[in-house]
Amino acid sequence: MAKTLAPVVSVHLVDQKSSLKSATTANVQLNDVPTKFSVLQQKPDAAAAPVPPLTGDVRVVTAAEYKQAAACLAEAFAEDDVARYFIDVPDRSHWSEQEKWDLHVEILEYVTYAHILKGLVTTIGDFEAVALWMPPGQNMDDFLTILRSGMWRLNYRLSAEGKRRFFTEFLPLLHDTKHATLGEADDESWYLVYIGTRPSGRGKGHARKLIEHVTKQADREGRPVYLESSNEANPPIYRKFGFETKRTVHLQRAEKNVQLDIMVRDPVGEEKK
Repeated sequence: MAKTLAPVVSVHLVDQKSSLKSATTANVQLNDVPTKFSVLQQKPDAAAAPVPPLTGDVRVVTAAEYKQAAACLAEAFAEDDVARYFIDVPDRSHWSEQEKWDLHVEILEYVTYAHILKGLVTTIGDFEAVALWMPPGQNMDDFLTILRSGMWRLNYRLSAEGKRRFFTEFLPLLHDTKHATLGEADDESWYLVYIGTRPSGRGKGHARKLIEHVTKQADREGRPVYLESSNEANPPIYRKFGFETKRTVHLQRAEKNVQLDIMVRDPVGEEKK
């Protein structure tokens, strides 16, 4: 299996930016928010898509386990150009590697917790591999999810250039690209936001099990599955699961352009299986 499989942070985008701002201004007194967000009991969402039937060793990550899941993704994406795009910036050149690593882990903790609240987070083994999914009709750009997950802290933890890259370039690009690629099927698709395997867990078929856990459900529902791949070695692997590259986009504020391959898997009917 590839070193790291799949996309990076993607949060339903343009609205996320305005929600993050509102979460840190008039509607929230920052002194009333704890320094570290606490694990809250997840309440069932009546509108949420049902969890696909669990198969093999796949299990759902609970809110109490968000740090373990995020640590797995941090290792898997330790050298990923997109994951580092908001951290390796000119105005953080004075930071130590440990400070940058801590921020890398912190971002993934926020994103993982938000997906536990509003999406689906699955794992295999002792957090050897983790997948973050956004089910059809769901997103994580509401005020409460941003507050509870800690996502609002990115307004303060990212540098000025990091914020420009994240809020002005990255989020709008992903939002617009997903909508342009899927069209009317945008809200009906399963969205593979992150999937990563620790070095110690590679070669065991973990990523395949995590992907097929949801693609089988997508086939039953007749829904497409969408992802952005940030590693040029991964598209051939994703094609084995039925994904096809629809377009390529680039992040352009760094010293080199960072490529994202946009891939979609159309539902497979019984007669094609």
